[in-house]
Amino acid sequence: MSYKQTPINLSKEGKKNFARVITAQPFGLSGEKITVEVDISKGIYSFIIIGLADKSVEESRDRVTSAIKHSGFPSPKSKNQKIIISLAPADIKKEGSLFDVAVAVCYLRASGVITNNLDDKIFIGELSLDGQIKPIKGLLCILKYLKTTGISEVYIPSQNTKEANIIEGISIYPVSSLSQLVSHLNGENVLEKNIPSTDYLKNDTYSNDVLFEDIKGQDFVKRALVVAAAGGHNIVLYGPPGTGKTLLAKALRSVLPALTKEEIIETTSIYSVSGELASFSPVIFPPFRSPHHTASYVSVVGGGQGKIKPGEISLAHNGVLFLDEFPEFDRRVIESLREPLEEHKITISRSGGSVSYPCSVVLVAALNPCPCGKKGSDEECVCLPSSLVNYQKKLTGPIMDRIDMWVYVDKVNYKTLDQKNREGVQTKKAREEIKIAKEIQQKRFETEKINKNAEMSARDIDKHIVLKEEERDILHTASQNLSLSPRGYHRILKCARTIADVSGSKEILKEHILEAIQYKENKFT
Repeated sequence: MSYKQTPINLSKEGKKNFARVITAQPFGLSGEKITVEVDISKGIYSFIIIGLADKSVEESRDRVTSAIKHSGFPSPKSKNQKIIISLAPADIKKEGSLFDVAVAVCYLRASGVITNNLDDKIFIGELSLDGQIKPIKGLLCILKYLKTTGISEVYIPSQNTKEANIIEGISIYPVSSLSQLVSHLNGENVLEKNIPSTDYLKNDTYSNDVLFEDIKGQDFVKRALVVAAAGGHNIVLYGPPGTGKTLLAKALRSVLPALTKEEIIETTSIYSVSGELASFSPVIFPPFRSPHHTASYVSVVGGGQGKIKPGEISLAHNGVLFLDEFPEFDRRVIESLREPLEEHKITISRSGGSVSYPCSVVLVAALNPCPCGKKGSDEECVCLPSSLVNYQKKLTGPIMDRIDMWVYVDKVNYKTLDQKNREGVQTKKAREEIKIAKEIQQKRFETEKINKNAEMSARDIDKHIVLKEEERDILHTASQNLSLSPRGYHRILKCARTIADVSGSKEILKEHILEAIQYKENKFT
């Protein structure tokens, strides 16, 4: 007994029941294409989404059907039909609500509402129940990725326009509603293409609650902060409570120059994917992050269930990470800083994959010399020897070795506090010194993969740092007296190179070496 195979219906009517469009989702600080396919067949109504979709993606069927109905098109529920939505590749987990627009457009194309070709078009956005298109997280990461794939048109939520403005070389169409998008795709009311703007680069001033001149005295500490900011060096401020350690750390942001265009794109991408982009506007100034000492390991390092998100150390990229009460942080959090402080990136591995985030930060850690805070001051320390040992043990040798500068913050004389005039290190002058030093480093490392003195490897040090015999003898003697490790020795060299840059000197002089050694002396332990 033989069976005759029924031929597949490839008629025009048959093709109308199938459609395919392209969307994308963020992955780390990049993106990945996702193909949406819709098949409509007769039968009892059902709406099925396949392709390793999480709960938020599965819920899109209700958002899509409601948005289609309220946009003036026939509701999928009004017909006896079986709708299958496939998200490919099927082995990649799909997360979030950014596939809503692509699913709705694909369905409307398959049902004949949209008549024009949708090839080489990308659709991204979340739908509200009334058909409005809502903003999404991680759009900048997606656009950076799509720019390398040759996609001609990308349709994004209109509220994400400011974020998209910093990407050039790709056609972007902001859309506010599903009905507006369908009208454009059918050639009825054509949307205007977004023109990238660089107006955000013109803003070179920003408000900051604390300026250097607001802090009376502490010129030595301010000088150390300028050096740390100029070269990207990690610094510890330690001393009795109430001496201004927190205030000085907050004032550091006021002397940092605005970010370059490349830094803006990279920093904004991190904030975009983490959902912390205020008003969806680019991050144009160095970030300042100050997590509480009770912050969890995941919140500082990054990770989490499902999508791997950047932590505080990545959100501070190209800026300042301030850890107040440093020894009070969980031991696991402190030890997790080893790799990122050395490699300037952090790799987070989970069962679902591995993601690397950049974290080139200036770490400013503030701590008291002991739990009661009176050790080394005029007042008597009341800490038990055991509590003092446990307090100091929180900072292990490997962590302390990764700190370039240790600065003691002493009490300020009352007469200095009463002075009305603001003398000493000023914000404007400090910012200019840092800016010049950074320009020197960019020119120095224009053929390298680094842009800060603190990021130099041993090979870079041999290439860019040359000492005279007198300076080298001073460094060798100090290294022996301080029992420095090879890493500590190199960190003094890198710090001295920054001090020379801030001073405008091409050579590293004796006074630069001596100042760098002074910052490396640690009286905490």
